[in-house]
Amino acid sequence: MLAIYVFVQSSLAVLPSPLAALTRRRHDERGQASAEYALVLLGAAAVALLVTGWAARTNRVGRLLDAVMDQLLDRVE
Repeated sequence: MLAIYVFVQSSLAVLPSPLAALTRRRHDERGQASAEYALVLLGAAAVALLVTGWAARTNRVGRLLDAVMDQLLDRVE
């Protein structure tokens, strides 16, 4: 009986644990930095497109630049 118990225990110890395989896959972070970098770039591009679209529809940016240039020219004169 003891021999069977030792045989079964040693056989089970050699088999890979399903839990170990799950934790190994979960902790594998290769490529994580590249994926995060790509998501940040996509977010920045989306914000840039929104700002560009807003600036194209309104004249606020042009008026702001005109006001800045007028103040600079007033100080130079």
